[in-house]
Amino acid sequence: MIASSKPLKMTAEEYLEWESRQKLRYEYCDGEVFAMAGGTKGHNRSALNLYGALVDKVDASGCEINTSDVKVQVKGGRFYRYPDLVVSCDERDKTNDTFYKFPKVIVEVLSSSTEAVDRGEKFQEYRQISTLEEYVLISAKQMQVECFRRGEGRMWLYFPYKVGEIVEIASMGVELPIEQLYRNVQLEPTKEE
Repeated sequence: MIASSKPLKMTAEEYLEWESRQKLRYEYCDGEVFAMAGGTKGHNRSALNLYGALVDKVDASGCEINTSDVKVQVKGGRFYRYPDLVVSCDERDKTNDTFYKFPKVIVEVLSSSTEAVDRGEKFQEYRQISTLEEYVLISAKQMQVECFRRGEGRMWLYFPYKVGEIVEIASMGVELPIEQLYRNVQLEPTKEE
């Protein structure tokens, strides 16, 4: 969730060194640095519910899973983003403690303030990561999950899920009822409410 309206300017190298000393998290976007705001309990709980469903499979596969405190490097270091959940199965990521360069799965929980960026800019950036197989969007307003899976060439396949359906995280071989992702989650009110 982006908080700062006036970005700082610095190089990627300056950002990595500077951010390591900060109490808050900051995303880096092609020379500009934006402070990240905290999310809601429901936002965090949705990500943790998926984490709980994936962690055993991820560990058994020799992969790593992390929540929103670990960033992903995008476009050769021109961008550093903090997804809500990230899975990497690439050995090259095991030597870096601060960010992933080769994720397999990226998950964003959508909120009113982040949805446009998560669907637009971030998805455009993430699609350029050659190891990324799946991009998962979890709605904070309604029981809805959208999975984008890499297909042939530049094609991305779209798999939407709604109430009563089984969500498949195909790249990890995990299936779970959508209701499990929303267990103990208070949905955000919509504009009509």
